[in-house]
Amino acid sequence: MTQTAPRIALITGASRGLGAALAEALAPTHHIVAVARTTGALEEVDDRVKAAGGSATLAPMDITVPEAMATLCRGIHDRWGHVDLWAHTAIHAAPLSPLAHIDAKDWAKSLDVNVTAAQRLIAYVEPLLRAAEAGRAVFFDDPRAGQKFFGAYGATKAAQMALARSWQAEGASIGPRVDVLSPAPMATALRARFFPGEDRATLTPPLDEARRLLTEAGLV
Repeated sequence: MTQTAPRIALITGASRGLGAALAEALAPTHHIVAVARTTGALEEVDDRVKAAGGSATLAPMDITVPEAMATLCRGIHDRWGHVDLWAHTAIHAAPLSPLAHIDAKDWAKSLDVNVTAAQRLIAYVEPLLRAAEAGRAVFFDDPRAGQKFFGAYGATKAAQMALARSWQAEGASIGPRVDVLSPAPMATALRARFFPGEDRATLTPPLDEARRLLTEAGLV
């Protein structure tokens, strides 16, 4: 009897927040390839995935290192031959700052993580999505562009969304399908950095929002 190939979900930025919640929400239906820099946090995600009845491959890697991402995608190709779903949640959130005072290193890292790495990953992951029966990619919008003190984050996140929407338009008739989803405000560490005095009780738990987004997109 031929064994059915598992459905593969690649999650970049999987160690916390929405990425970790997506891993848990997808665990019953997908094998999770979880990518993030922090090994300890990935191990916690692995525990959550297993508790949800799933399995994960942990990839403690930096998405800004081209060789690491090339090795990752080659490994996925050699082991499974495809990716059914890529969810990109990795982001660098530079400290809020007046535009004229943005730290040069934070600006460079914002560009590297939020824009350059995203474009490179699109190039690496697209063949894996094409190899799937109906490969899909998902990006997550956060429209801060033009808001005061959000210069570095807002500009580079907007650039990332422009890349995603261009890719979406390019694949409209030939695939892969690309979705850009808009999460509700969530109780994440990222949001706490931006809004430290906010009442977190009014925010959506990341797992609840992950499930809503996946349902909205028809992915579960």
